[in-house]
Amino acid sequence: MDKNILRSLSYGVYAISTLDGDRPVGCIANSTMQVTYDTVVVSMNHDNFTHECMEKTKKFAISILGEDIEMNTIAFLGFQSGREKDKFEHIETLTIDNMPVIKNSVGYLICEVIDKLDTETHTLFLGKILDGAVLDDTKTPMTYAYYHKVKKGNSPKNAPTYIG
Repeated sequence: MDKNILRSLSYGVYAISTLDGDRPVGCIANSTMQVTYDTVVVSMNHDNFTHECMEKTKKFAISILGEDIEMNTIAFLGFQSGREKDKFEHIETLTIDNMPVIKNSVGYLICEVIDKLDTETHTLFLGKILDGAVLDDTKTPMTYAYYHKVKKGNSPKNAPTYIG
């Protein structure tokens, strides 16, 4: 199978954030989708520190990233671990319902974990939407295809769409 075909599926690029105590943690995800008018699902690798923190807090935020997002934001959140590094040290955030949200994003959703499904490598977290808003309606949400074709981005090893 040509795994590159999976990059043709319609995905967005999102920052998923939560808390480790009072400290913001998060990562980049593209496997996020709306299930119903008030429910979303996020796929998270079992090895991600964000996964561990989402299980503890039972709450997470989704920042919808625009095509104009700095690649450093994606690099800080996507290519290092929050276990060893403060990923939000150089990223401007808003605190909404006690969750960190990327200030320079299209918008956000704040979610409560209501269920989960484990696969061999990832957990699908089902989140009930508690709050959400558009922060900048002039921004175009970034697709996963745009991230690869225009931004020339890569996927980290723990990403569900990683191609070795």
